[in-house]
Order: sequence, then C-alpha cells, then structure tokens
Amino acid sequence: VQLQASGGGLVQAGDSLRLSCAASGRTFSNYRMGWFRQVPGKEREFVAAISWKDGMSYYADYADSVRGRFSISRDNAKKSVHLQMNSLKLADTAVYYCAAADMAGLSTRVGEYQYWGQGTLVTVSS
Repeated sequence: VQLQASGGGLVQAGDSLRLSCAASGRTFSNYRMGWFRQVPGKEREFVAAISWKDGMSYYADYADSVRGRFSISRDNAKKSVHLQMNSLKLADTAVYYCAAADMAGLSTRVGEYQYWGQGTLVTVSS
C-alpha cells in the first residue's frame, strides 16, 4: 500500500484547509485510515481516524485538541481519505501524515498503522 498526502500549506489562524491522501490497494474500503501530525522534537501524535463500521457507515475518532474543528472522511471509489481542518490554530502547525492499516477498527496508536505517507506541512500563522 502506498499513500500520498497533499493539501498542506501556509494559512492564517482561523482559516480552513483540506488535506487529502490517495491510497493504492485492492481492499481500501476495509482499511483503517488515520491522520497523525508531528512537530520537530516531539512524538508523532494522533489527529483523526476512520474505519468501516457496517454497510456505508464508518466509525470516526478525533484527538480532543481537534474535535469539533476537524473532520475526517473517505471516498472508497477514489481510494482517498480527507481531513477537513477548520478554525485552524497556531498549535495545529505540524507535518501531517496519512496512515493506513489492513484491518478494521479505530486506533489512535502510531504502532497500529502499517503504512505511512510522506507527510504534508501545515503552517498556521498569526
């Protein structure tokens, strides 16, 4: 599985940004997908995750720091996952990574994702 993240950039506090992640793989709809972020000198941290529930329903989970501002979604036909980020704060500045696991269920743990994209930089200025 290969992941390609895009959509990062420089924005001002309060602005919105949408990250996208394109994935390869034949069974994308079954993959657990997640977004993490990392700033220099700190560990990679969980942002959001989405996993298949049943039918066309999915579970989603968010870090407390982004809950209510960020929204994760997926398009299985296009094998892509998106992170809509609203009301961005200076603290959201980081490199954002798309991650995937060939298993169901949600996870906030870095070690429970098998595949990682290259990262896309989001910089929020005042």
